[in-house]
Amino acid sequence: MDLPKSKSSISDQIICCVSPPMIIKAPLKLATDRLSPSIALLLLAWGAINTGAGAQTLSAEHPAPESAGWQQCMALRSDSVARLQCFDRWAQQQDNPPHTSATATQPRQRTDSPKAPALPVAPVAPVVITMTAPEAHNCKNPRFTDLSRFWELEAGSDCGTFGIRGYNPISLSWISSDSVNKQPSSPAPDHTATSVTDYANAEMRIGLSVRTKIATGLLTHNQPLIRDSLWFGYSQQSNWQLFSGDLSRPFRTTDHETELIYIAPTDVPLPAGWRLRYSGISINHQSNGQPLPLSRSWNRTILMAGMEKDEQFNVMGKLWYRMPEETQDDDNPDISDLIGRAELAGYWHVNPDNTLGLTLRHSLRSDSNGSFRLEWLRKLGDIVPTGSQSGLRFHTQLFSGYGDSLIDYNRKRTVLSVGLSLVDW
Repeated sequence: MDLPKSKSSISDQIICCVSPPMIIKAPLKLATDRLSPSIALLLLAWGAINTGAGAQTLSAEHPAPESAGWQQCMALRSDSVARLQCFDRWAQQQDNPPHTSATATQPRQRTDSPKAPALPVAPVAPVVITMTAPEAHNCKNPRFTDLSRFWELEAGSDCGTFGIRGYNPISLSWISSDSVNKQPSSPAPDHTATSVTDYANAEMRIGLSVRTKIATGLLTHNQPLIRDSLWFGYSQQSNWQLFSGDLSRPFRTTDHETELIYIAPTDVPLPAGWRLRYSGISINHQSNGQPLPLSRSWNRTILMAGMEKDEQFNVMGKLWYRMPEETQDDDNPDISDLIGRAELAGYWHVNPDNTLGLTLRHSLRSDSNGSFRLEWLRKLGDIVPTGSQSGLRFHTQLFSGYGDSLIDYNRKRTVLSVGLSLVDW
């Protein structure tokens, strides 16, 4: 059937514009009012198909979110119907918020694995300030032998120069003798006392002795483990007539001894487990500091050496040569024949608390003059604050022969001594 031209142009405009479903109702009503019934039916069918397709598109391609926000609706620009329905659903959700299920209100379970516990951080070690000498330089370290500590023979037993150390024992003793020299004499002219002094046989004895190392590494400077050394020593022995009140308790005699000593480490194995530990040489001066007729003195050059076995035995030997003096200056010309020309001292450390010692002097002549001293030392005290062993000893000595003191160099006597000694300090 032919349509009028005017109606045909209106129909084309309606068909062209009915694609957006949101405006389909008004154009269809306008078209059905003006078109023939057959064309109106055709347009209504096409609109229903298009409307159903739009709904399917929304449900299939753009399902409504449970909590769709208006930003999601704005994103649906290519489908106007879906966009409008999205806004409707969003508006309804604002009025009636959806019921939250019981499971939704419970906290969400953690699905990630728990973190591994943090490793403990090691504390920073505090800085320790100590005044203790390190083990590498400690002349009191008991891991070194007696002779090593005494003469500081190794780098580890080296305590440096100009420190004050003990030499011969520092002692305070009560002594008793079988005789006492009441009128000292000597073969030298004008060296015999003009009167007799009534000294007592019992008296007190005070012994002082110190030394210091003045140089080290003189000949061993290229050797890293051993140390040679140069020492200066001073010793003093006084016999005090403490029990002679009627004499106003005088000092009967005082001997002074100065010595310059060079010690070289000499580590040589010997038979039966012994080891030679050192050798040395010294220049020695000894005098009593008295005017004539009581003046006594002599000068010596002394060769020395020491050896030891384990921690139990020490043996030290000395051989000396008296330096000659002019006859008019010689206070005691026969002193070497009486006191001796050699000395041998041995010590047996029975246990850590007890030591036995024997010292022999000999003239090295057919008349066999000299002396012996037998002693026992008992340790008193224990570890001192520096970590070394106590040097305090109770001592008992028995001496017999010549040379108990310089004034008695030519008088043979037997002396018992009991007292306290400080050794190796």
